[in-house]
Amino acid sequence: MEGQGEYKMCTSIISNKKKTIIGWNLDISDMDHKVVAEDDKVYIAINDKTEGWLPLFGANARGDFVAMPTCWPFDDRSNPVNEDCHNIITLDIDLLLGKKTLNEIKDIVEREPVYSVPGVTFQSQLSDKDGNVLRIIPGQGYQYFSKPEYAVLTNFSPFKGDTEQHPWMGWDRYNKAAEMLENKKDDLNVSDCFAILKATAQTVCPTVVSMVFDASDNMVYWCEDQEWDRVQKKKLLYLSTVYLS
Repeated sequence: MEGQGEYKMCTSIISNKKKTIIGWNLDISDMDHKVVAEDDKVYIAINDKTEGWLPLFGANARGDFVAMPTCWPFDDRSNPVNEDCHNIITLDIDLLLGKKTLNEIKDIVEREPVYSVPGVTFQSQLSDKDGNVLRIIPGQGYQYFSKPEYAVLTNFSPFKGDTEQHPWMGWDRYNKAAEMLENKKDDLNVSDCFAILKATAQTVCPTVVSMVFDASDNMVYWCEDQEWDRVQKKKLLYLSTVYLS
């Protein structure tokens, strides 16, 4: 995948209270996208001019969720060193399609570096059915959290925080989401998660898909173009022939 038309502003939320609830805002401009709902997964695909339609964000019936915001500002340490190195997009797709587990990807990033595409630093916030969280920031490292109370990732590196400034880094969105999660002490449901996504939605680089995954019930909810009163949903079915332990 090339780095053109990169996703500019996105917000990833994972909450582990009574349930594991995951939220995702995809904020892009000038890129073709579509939501694909299958029996065992719901994902957002992006039409890449060299690779075609790529399944890049979403949930599967095993309980995994893939979120991949762009990391701003760009860090040239994320540029691939050769064609054989591990690519963050490939690893994310492998998790979404059930070809690898979260633990298998964790084993990879513990042993070997992971890179992005030339000129763009993509980063990941990945989770499993139990609410464990793996963050991958190519060229900088990884973070693993065993079922944290919550995790938020926008468009700045968690290793750098606000030490570097960029207009798309999303520090305000991060603080808003974290504040709303903190104030919801006892529980967080699907409606609450949509409220956070609505509060962090964008217009300059518009929020085109907002998705919530109830990992406990294997239910995916989503709306497009900030039409919050037109939410669709899909119950995911576990296909043991596809999802290998």
